[in-house]
Amino acid sequence: MQPLSLTTSRLRITWLELDDAAFIFRLLNDPDWIRYIGDKSVTSLDDARAYLEGGPLNSYREHGFGLNRIALVDSDEPIGICGILSRESLPCPDLGFALLPEHRQQGYALEAARAVLQHASHYLALRHVAAILSPQNRASANLLRKLGFRYDKRYQQKSDNTELDSYAIDLSAPQAPNMGKINP
Repeated sequence: MQPLSLTTSRLRITWLELDDAAFIFRLLNDPDWIRYIGDKSVTSLDDARAYLEGGPLNSYREHGFGLNRIALVDSDEPIGICGILSRESLPCPDLGFALLPEHRQQGYALEAARAVLQHASHYLALRHVAAILSPQNRASANLLRKLGFRYDKRYQQKSDNTELDSYAIDLSAPQAPNMGKINP
């Protein structure tokens, strides 16, 4: 299995590595991550490495996809994550994304998500992709709508009774958005 490597005009999207532990530590301890996604109890670099090993790195091995590192093309500075996840609680894979605070509201999440969805459609042959988020996370809901996702329903997550909004997109539908051009 070949590791992911996508390039857009401003971003490089690659698989995460254990060397990304300091970046992951910072991202997972951002107050908005904790508010909208949840506290993953990552309180040290060792915890961050364990999160990477048990989450994204394991997902690459099991599914061939997972959350990816988003970095600026010019500097290779990591600014966020975006990728496709496989969750037992959802009927199809789902899109996940998060950026460090200083890189929000600059179009990076939209650019990364378009590239990831294009890859999911063309290379992973996925047709249906979901997205779940906190009902209070309006910025992410707006981004999903820009990508062509449609609101599906509100449901309670069985693991902790958290209410989440579910969105979905059919990547094979004619109304699926133009995902833009990437360089695989």
